[in-house]
Amino acid sequence: MNAAGEMLLDSHPAFRSHDADEVAAFLRTQQFQAAISVHEARYVDTCINGVFVATQAGSRFDDRQPAVTWGSASGIYLGYIHYGCAIDIRNDPTRDDYRILLPIRNAAEAIVGKETVAARRGSAIISSPTRGNRLRLERDSACLNLFLKGQELKRQLAALLGDTGGAPLQFAPSIDVASGTGGSLLAFVLTAMADVDRPGSLLRNPISASFFEQFIIMGLLRSHPHNHSDALIRRERSIAPRGIKRAVDYIQANLDAPVTIADLVAASGVAGKTLWRHFRDFRGTTPMRYLRDARLDKVHESLRQAEPEQSVTEIAMAWGFAHMGRFSARYRDRFGEAPSETLKRRC
Repeated sequence: MNAAGEMLLDSHPAFRSHDADEVAAFLRTQQFQAAISVHEARYVDTCINGVFVATQAGSRFDDRQPAVTWGSASGIYLGYIHYGCAIDIRNDPTRDDYRILLPIRNAAEAIVGKETVAARRGSAIISSPTRGNRLRLERDSACLNLFLKGQELKRQLAALLGDTGGAPLQFAPSIDVASGTGGSLLAFVLTAMADVDRPGSLLRNPISASFFEQFIIMGLLRSHPHNHSDALIRRERSIAPRGIKRAVDYIQANLDAPVTIADLVAASGVAGKTLWRHFRDFRGTTPMRYLRDARLDKVHESLRQAEPEQSVTEIAMAWGFAHMGRFSARYRDRFGEAPSETLKRRC
C-alpha cells in the first residue's frame, strides 16, 4: 500500500480491463448496472480487488477465491476499486447488502432515495438496499469497499431491540471518517485489508472474523444514525439473573464456535442492549470479553493437559485465537505467565 492507501488487496485481483463493454458485463454478473459514456470509454483502466471473509462455523478462508459475488454464505466482503473513467453504477434490487464506500482518491457521489451525497477523502457513503442506490465516480477515482450482509444486520438489530418486526433498516447515507466512530471504522477497515494476507491473520479464522464483523455492525447500529436509532435509545428492559445464566451457559457450551450478540439474545431471551448493560452489572464485564476470557481459560486447561506433540499455536487456534501475538499478551495478562511456560509445566 502506498502513502495514499491505494492498491490494497492487490494479491486478491478480481477483475482487470481497459474495455468499457467488459467492465459493464462484469458488473452485471455482480448485480450492478454500469453506464460509461463514449467520451469516457478511452479512460477505462479498471482494477477491482476483493476478498470474501467467512464468519460462519465450518467455513474456511480461501485466498484462491477472490470472488466479489456474495452467494448465500455468511461473511463480509473487503474490496478496492479503480475504474479510471467516470462511471455511473446502479444497484440491482436483488442485492440485500449494505455497502460502505470510502474514497481514497478523487470523489464519489451517491443518490440514495431522494438524497444526493458527495464524498471525498475524509468522508464515506453507506447505501441501504431498500432505498434504491445510484453511485457516480469521478474520473481516476479510487475507493475502498466494505459490504455487510443485510440478513446479519437485521439479525443484530433485532437482537438489540428485542423485536424482529419494524421497517427495513435504513442508515443516514453520509459518514464522517475523519473522526469519531467513522474514524474508528476506517482505521479498522484499513487494518483488516492490510492484515488479511498475513499467515496469522485473525480474519482467516471464522471465529475471529465474526468478531470483526460484529464490531463493524454494532458500531454502525449503536453510533451511526438510522431509522431505528430512537427505538434503541428508548429501549430499556429489566433482566433477571437467570437471563444472564442462560447467556453464560450458552457461551460455555459454544466456546469452539463463533458466538454473536444475536446468539446470546436468542439463548437468554433478553434484548441485546439490556443484556450488555446488565452483564456489566452482574459480571463486571461485557458478554464478548467474558467469552474471550472463557476461551483463554480453556486454552490454559488444555495447555496443562497437552499431549507431548501438541503446540501452543495448535491449542490456541483450536479455541479461536489466530493472532499469536495478541493471544500471548492476553494470556499473560490473565494468568501471569506466557502460554509456553504453562505448556512446559503440563501435568
